[in-house]
Amino acid sequence: MRKQRTIRLFFNYLIKGTLVVLPLAGALFLIVWIVASVDSALNLSSWFWEDEHGRPLYVPGLGILTVILILVVVGMIFTNVVTEPIYNWFNSLINRIPLFNTLYSSIKDFTEAFVGDAKKFNEPVMVEINETGFKRVGFLTQRDLSKIGLEGEVIVYFPFAYSVAGQIAIVKTERVKRLNMTATDAMKLVVSGGVTGLEPKATPKPPSTTGTI
Repeated sequence: MRKQRTIRLFFNYLIKGTLVVLPLAGALFLIVWIVASVDSALNLSSWFWEDEHGRPLYVPGLGILTVILILVVVGMIFTNVVTEPIYNWFNSLINRIPLFNTLYSSIKDFTEAFVGDAKKFNEPVMVEINETGFKRVGFLTQRDLSKIGLEGEVIVYFPFAYSVAGQIAIVKTERVKRLNMTATDAMKLVVSGGVTGLEPKATPKPPSTTGTI
């Protein structure tokens, strides 16, 4: 009896330890892997420095620092030097390059959706898919589709669970409802497969704004 209790206690500690360590280790591993990969790919120290034996010298962190400096310099140039006509000319030039223009515009729009002035993934909604009551959680990304002849319809982006991919759908406006939750919590709810994002908050939320858009 005592042996069985000891075994149960052992596995209980093992499971609880796994629940604590695995998410933390997984998140840290991904961050370190991404940073190390970028730093290794863009580290220029081996091109210019050698050790006493003539071998390329790798300076950890120099690649990340190089990327940050490049981004800051480009941001300063486009903010203080590049005028709107020049910026428009640059975009029109890019748009004339086959294939590259598609990749460039897609990545540009997706990046601006998260960090640009006009963020797109900041309005979580619930969409009624059919008459049986089947619903999906997504993000409203386009309100006006009149340019393509779809008045009264909107575009909603549906992220996939445990994935960086997703899909878009064009739905009737009356089938879309706002969700009384932050965009971050909604993204966690969808990407995690519904297991996170609904945790109780320490402070009460404002009154519900749930309703048709």
